[in-house]
Amino acid sequence: MPELPEVETIKRGLSDFCLKQKIKNVEVCCDKSFVGPKEIIKGQKIIRFRRFGKALVVDLSGEISLMIHLRMTGQLIYDGAERYAGGHPSENFVDKLPNKQTRVIFRLNDGTLYFNDQRKFGFVKVLPTTEVMEDKFIKSLAKEPWEMDEKKFYEKLQRHKNAPIKAVILDQKIICGLGNIYADEALYESKIHPKTLAGKLNPDDAKRLLIGARKVMEVSINSGGSTMKTYVKADGTKGDYLEKFAKVFRREGQPCLRCGGEIEKIKMAGRGTHICPNCQKEDRND
Repeated sequence: MPELPEVETIKRGLSDFCLKQKIKNVEVCCDKSFVGPKEIIKGQKIIRFRRFGKALVVDLSGEISLMIHLRMTGQLIYDGAERYAGGHPSENFVDKLPNKQTRVIFRLNDGTLYFNDQRKFGFVKVLPTTEVMEDKFIKSLAKEPWEMDEKKFYEKLQRHKNAPIKAVILDQKIICGLGNIYADEALYESKIHPKTLAGKLNPDDAKRLLIGARKVMEVSINSGGSTMKTYVKADGTKGDYLEKFAKVFRREGQPCLRCGGEIEKIKMAGRGTHICPNCQKEDRND
């Protein structure tokens, strides 16, 4: 799933390449993937890109906006003089488009923007710009790590004291933006085992975890997001977070960069979770 740093990367890149372009036409290839009247966005100019958690908002002239959520397998691919892509990694980034995974096509005056989504969980939604902040999805989001107060964060954790900390920080209503990769990395940075019950963390633990979340996400955004097999940033280059900066994610069997112990991959709530068992001690009572 594309996480916050990947969506931020897409936002910045598409701001460079699509800003001020007009939407000449919209083709909806899958009704499930498009919500709202497509006719009202024809002829509208793209004036701003914004991000709320993992959702991208495209503000258009005429006080109309598009909310785009990539969910599990969504992609945004701009094909102009060059091709720029981001989202769930697949060969769509370099293949001929449109294809069988193309759900919505935006014909611009100087290129085409494709919304592809293999599993059809993502969506494009049309709504008045004045209603963006009142949208149910956006209103449900908690603050992002940079905006989160340390005391408030600790208090939120205590409301879920009997749940494993990894499950808690993956909840977008508790803290916004952490997905599987960055949850693993933030827990490693703060030396907290992912199975630790949230109620067992003290204020200093919560502070370390919040600082760790900020650090790993800032580093990832600066490096262009996580690199998967075919991940491409919006400026055409590949993100290099996993290659250069990831300390535990997808490093099972390799030595911990902090203590030299072996990184392990465990299953937690059906999800692959990466830890250093030496740096992140497990409480057997959890």
